[in-house]
Amino acid sequence: MPPRWNEDRLTAKLGIDYPVIQGPLGGLSSQKLTAAVSNFGGLGSFGAHGLTPEAIKEAIAEIRSLTSKPFAMNLWVSMEDEGARTSDENAFNRCLASLTTHLAALGAPHPKFKPYSPARFEDQARILLDAKVPVFSFIFGIPPREILEECRAKSIVTIGTATTPEEGAVLQEAGVDAIVASGFEAGGHRGSFLRAAEDSLTGTLSLVPQIVDNVDVPVIAAGGIGDARGVVAVLALGAEGVQVGTVFLACEESGASLFHRQALRGKKAGHTALTKGFTGRLARGIHNRLLQELNQEGTAVLPYPLQRSLVRNLAIPAEAAGRSDLLPLWAGQSANLSTCTDVSGFLTSLVEEISEIAGPIIQWSAARREKQILK
Repeated sequence: MPPRWNEDRLTAKLGIDYPVIQGPLGGLSSQKLTAAVSNFGGLGSFGAHGLTPEAIKEAIAEIRSLTSKPFAMNLWVSMEDEGARTSDENAFNRCLASLTTHLAALGAPHPKFKPYSPARFEDQARILLDAKVPVFSFIFGIPPREILEECRAKSIVTIGTATTPEEGAVLQEAGVDAIVASGFEAGGHRGSFLRAAEDSLTGTLSLVPQIVDNVDVPVIAAGGIGDARGVVAVLALGAEGVQVGTVFLACEESGASLFHRQALRGKKAGHTALTKGFTGRLARGIHNRLLQELNQEGTAVLPYPLQRSLVRNLAIPAEAAGRSDLLPLWAGQSANLSTCTDVSGFLTSLVEEISEIAGPIIQWSAARREKQILK
């Protein structure tokens, strides 16, 4: 019997029905969205990098109360950029200057400088290990060897993220179970760690086959995948699954604000750009007034995560005022393909469309992968 598109090494390893992974979405994920994707038969993910260990523990418990299916918890291995611990009040005030006019117009108080209080990846990871989460995914690096060994001992599936072929090779050497190949079309942060993000802008269609041909573990394609056509395309390139973020961000179940979801469904969602202005790390969002101003030459930006905390002081009152032009609106380049309003409806349609067109392509791709393994 010829292989079915949804039956491969990835679905077998994860214990899911369909090789469709919901992107973790950082601070915009929700327990409801994670559970909805998992309950359908995909893999829901929850981005926990901005949470305290106690909050992570509570999030895991809530997800488990909503689903008995596998789900992923996602962390950032690199928690801060160079200069975060030494950045002072003068730097804070220079960067605040680009936001003061908007804060005043919104009637919002001007934030005061506070010394940076660092968080530890190891403390966050310990919660995931102790909770024995089904899947531990991560970006911006590779966890210490002892953490990966404990994951293997506890049968926790590990998924690393690569933005270049070199990162894919290093992740395989570390012994991860699967690799996300994240093209530069992706929304939000992609997680480059061997070179600067600006020097790691490989597109999905180029990145996926390069990583597939050089690793033995399943590869998950991410970046610019917004519908069945995109899924079938990357499966033909050798990927055994897809990770989709922006499409799910537009769903009612996501943690995105109403204005963010409306923007994703609007005509301007197709115009995205890269910026460091939202968080201090290069990421993609919808081009709006805030992004344009923060990208202006000479605009000072704090190191991550200080810039992220600073911009939140504007984002919170801007959201309350309905000012989407002053919000960080994360989105990938295929945002205009987003049709998702509810998870179940979107995934039902996606699965049906993939099944209609994927047959011959999947058979060819599976045969080619088999030849590659035998070499």
